Amino acid sequence: MSIQSTIKRKTAPDIRARKNGEPIVMLTSYHAHTAALVDRHCDVILVGDSLGNVMHGLETTVPVTLDMMILQGRAVMRGSQHALVVVDMPFGSYEASKEQAFHSAVRILKETHCGAVKLEGGARMAETVAFLSERGIPVMGHIGLTPQSINTLGSFRAQGREENSWEPIENDANAISEAGAFSVVIEAVAEPLARKITETIAIPTIGIGASAACDGQVLVLEDMLGLSPRTPKFVRRYGDLGPMIEAAIEGYAKDVRSRAFPGPEHVYGMKAKG
Repeated sequence: MSIQSTIKRKTAPDIRARKNGEPIVMLTSYHAHTAALVDRHCDVILVGDSLGNVMHGLETTVPVTLDMMILQGRAVMRGSQHALVVVDMPFGSYEASKEQAFHSAVRILKETHCGAVKLEGGARMAETVAFLSERGIPVMGHIGLTPQSINTLGSFRAQGREENSWEPIENDANAISEAGAFSVVIEAVAEPLARKITETIAIPTIGIGASAACDGQVLVLEDMLGLSPRTPKFVRRYGDLGPMIEAAIEGYAKDVRSRAFPGPEHVYGMKAKG
């Protein structure tokens, strides 16, 4: 008989139930040690395909692979205990068919033990979202600015700035909600539109550059800590760790070059013979 853990993780239904309630706190993480820190304060940890940018120095998220997402998903699950862990489905792992999406999502859930997956796209992905949800896979949607479509969009510009451009984005939100997603990320969307969507659809909205009108917020951890070389305009930096880390590295290098770095005699209490 197995002993059930006394630590209960948040689940997709828990997050779904937060609609119009206490705001949902969400951050990205890609490592066990940062996941442990994030886990103490967040409801959801997103293992985002932004790892391609912040970990691998890629210009876009397009080259990120399913194996990369699974590897980092495992690390985040090892480092966290309480938050719902959501893993991004990378470009090319779900668009071809709903069956392809199912097999990719199953790999993610089985190999990481995470609680949900996230995929980009609105009305065009509604059938896939429904297919996954009906087969026991919790899905978080992602509409507005969808970084995996950068080659089609042409730039990372905000969406819905003009009211006459709102309808397709509203349709995307409604389609994802009705398809059975438990929540949806709205990225880089003007506040009036984000507010309207949040007030209209039945599932929680999680904004990233979409104003405080949403039911929750998500940021890339490295962006908010000042570790990313290029930070979106909408990001508030809550720290500036880059200079601190560089100063620590500089101090270490200086000690090594001046032979002031602790040797075995310091660590083990040994004295040099002479």
